[in-house]
Amino acid sequence: MGFTIEDMLTVSASRYGMELLAGEGGWSNSISWILLVEDVKILNNFKGKDLAITTGLGFQDKASLKELVSELIHRGASGLIINTGMYITDIPEDLIGICNENGFPLLTVPWSTELFEMIKDLDMRILLQGMADEQISQALIGAIESPELTSRFKNELLPYFDVDGTFQIILLTMDDLDSMDTVERRRISFQLQLYLESLTHNACFFYYDSCFVIVANAIPEEELQRLIEGFVHRAELRMKDRTLYAGGSSLMTDLTNLHLCYHRAKAALRAARQTNRRIVWFDNIGIYRILTLIPDEQLVKEMGEDLLRPLIDYDRKHDSRYVDILEAYLMNNGSIQAVSSEMFMHRNTVLYQLNNIKRLLESSLESSEDRLKYMIACMLLHL
Repeated sequence: MGFTIEDMLTVSASRYGMELLAGEGGWSNSISWILLVEDVKILNNFKGKDLAITTGLGFQDKASLKELVSELIHRGASGLIINTGMYITDIPEDLIGICNENGFPLLTVPWSTELFEMIKDLDMRILLQGMADEQISQALIGAIESPELTSRFKNELLPYFDVDGTFQIILLTMDDLDSMDTVERRRISFQLQLYLESLTHNACFFYYDSCFVIVANAIPEEELQRLIEGFVHRAELRMKDRTLYAGGSSLMTDLTNLHLCYHRAKAALRAARQTNRRIVWFDNIGIYRILTLIPDEQLVKEMGEDLLRPLIDYDRKHDSRYVDILEAYLMNNGSIQAVSSEMFMHRNTVLYQLNNIKRLLESSLESSEDRLKYMIACMLLHL
C-alpha cells in the first residue's frame, strides 16, 4: 500500500523529531510525494496522496491555516507537516479537532530540522517503496494468471507477505472506469486508497483487468469485511458523482489459491453490478456461487435468456409479468396461494396466467427436471 504515514513516523520520530498531533484515522494513508506549500495556489498541482509541508510563512494566522487544512482534505492529501518554531509556534485546538474529525494526519517537526534533507530522504524512501509495490503487484498478477508458477511467485513475495497464510481479494469498479485515461484513473486510485483505513502492509492495491484490486493477506475475515464495508461507505459519501461496486472473495489459505480468490471476487462483483448493490461477498450469494462461476457466457445465455425467450417476448409485447410469475411459482414449490400473496394477484388470475405460461413454454412444469431447469433459467436472468 505504499510508503505510509506510519512508515514515515517510524523513520522520522527520532531522526527529525516528528510528532503526530492529530488524525490517527489516517495512520495508513500512503504518500505519493512530498511538496513544500507556502501558498494555497500550489495546491492546484496536488494529484491526491501528496503530503504537504509548510513552514507557515504564508499561513501565520488561524484563518489561513484552517483554509490550508480544509483545502488539503478536499484535495485528498495524505497529511500535513508543520515546521514549527518560526512562523507558527502553537497549533490551534480547533484545527486539531478538524483533523481528528476527518482522519487527516497533522504532524510537526521542530524548526531545527534540516527540512530539505528530510524531504530528500523521505522522497527517496517513497520512490523505493513505489518500486517495491510495483514488483509486488506484478508477482500477485502472475500468481493469478499462472497458478502453476506459484512457487516462483512465493519466493518473490516472501519478504512482504505470509505466503502460506490466508488471502482474500476485493475487486472495485465504476461504470466508466475502463474508459478513463491513465491520469484520471490514477487520481481515482489515489482517492480510493485514502478511504482505506488500517490496511497497510497486509494488503496491496493495484489496477488490473479493468478493476482496482485489493489483495489482503493474513487479515481475519470479519475484520476485513468491516474495513471494506466502511471503505465503501466513505467512498459513497465523498465521491457522490460516481457509483462504486465491490465484490469480495472467499477467505482462502496459501498463495496457490489466489487465482480462485480472484475468480470468486469477479463473480461477486458481477452479482453486485447486476443487482445494483454496492458490495457483495461471494460466500453470501448461495446457489449463485455456482452460477456466477460459469465461464461460458454463451451457455449462460442458452440456459437462461434463450430458454425463457417465449415469456420474455410475451412480457415485452403485452406488458405482462409472466417471467416473475413463473419464478414465484417455482420458488414457492408450486403453491398457487403463495404466488397469489407474493404477486398481489387473485388466485384465479394466477391459475389463468400459469396456464398461458405452460402453453408458451410447451411444458406442464410437473416434472422435477423441468422445474429445476426453469428455476435455474430464472436465476441466470439475474446475472
